[in-house]
Amino acid sequence: MADTARGTTAQRAGGGESTFTVIVAALANLGIALAKAVAGVLSGSSAMLSEAAHSVADTVTEVLLLTALKRSERPADEDHPLGYGPERYIWALLAAVATFVGGAVFSLYDGVHTLLAGEQLGDPLVSYVVLAVAFLLEGFSLRTGLRQARGAAARLQVPFPRYFRRTADTAVKAVVMEDSAALAGLLLAAGGLLGGQLTGSGVWDGIASLCIGALLLYVAWVLGRSNVELLIGRPLPRATRERIRAELLAVEHIEAVLELTTLVQGPREALVAAKVDFRDVSTAAQIEWACERAEQRLREAFPVASRVYLDPTPGFAQRRSEGLNPWP
Repeated sequence: MADTARGTTAQRAGGGESTFTVIVAALANLGIALAKAVAGVLSGSSAMLSEAAHSVADTVTEVLLLTALKRSERPADEDHPLGYGPERYIWALLAAVATFVGGAVFSLYDGVHTLLAGEQLGDPLVSYVVLAVAFLLEGFSLRTGLRQARGAAARLQVPFPRYFRRTADTAVKAVVMEDSAALAGLLLAAGGLLGGQLTGSGVWDGIASLCIGALLLYVAWVLGRSNVELLIGRPLPRATRERIRAELLAVEHIEAVLELTTLVQGPREALVAAKVDFRDVSTAAQIEWACERAEQRLREAFPVASRVYLDPTPGFAQRRSEGLNPWP
């Protein structure tokens, strides 16, 4: 009971940290979007308007991520006995779609339109000021997301690149990727403005918009793929599964783990189910207590294992002797 309480507390703490990271990103992007839109209209820069659309898409994304975090934290009930954890990936997938539609499509369209129709360049000074301020705000937001992600990687004792690639906390992953793309987009927009200012041609601005659109397409694709993978059902890493198997085999009365199934249900939540062969001479009471000890060992070694189900199953030799299919 104490282990479960500690696990719940850790999950809430982690969820609160993710919520703070997303709120910081949302507030930064909302202010930046308004400033970019004004600068884009005043300067006539398509790259600035693309960046404004980028920031609007990021703001919508953060709102969807906040919805995902809040709805997924609801406790399990009779209608949803396994909890609401996977719901976060539905909203996070919608956030990836928002990045695609609201940012990438508009940027690509605006870039093509600028290349074909041209544009009248205005005074870029306001745009440069807005880009500089936006760079500072996006950098602060990125720093917040990276600090949380690096802290989580350190707690799990895994290299940061590997953690970031495989993390189930797609809210923080989205913030880090979108803020990184935002910083790159700001540099591209500045390059487009500078190219137009030096040459007097809007071609550079159009190219910058196309590059921003391509960057957002990549971010939307990576985030969409990550969330779809988790919605379909992703197991715990192979090394973790092997350690779970070893923990089960270390319990007295357990002879073999015939089948092991794991399912990630959230950033700090996973289901573990196993078909276990117990010693044939073990009594019913011994098997019951062995299951209790096994569950306790798994919860202590893997706090992420929020749900553990063990199924006593006859071993291969016993099934053959009984004329049953040897594969349970």
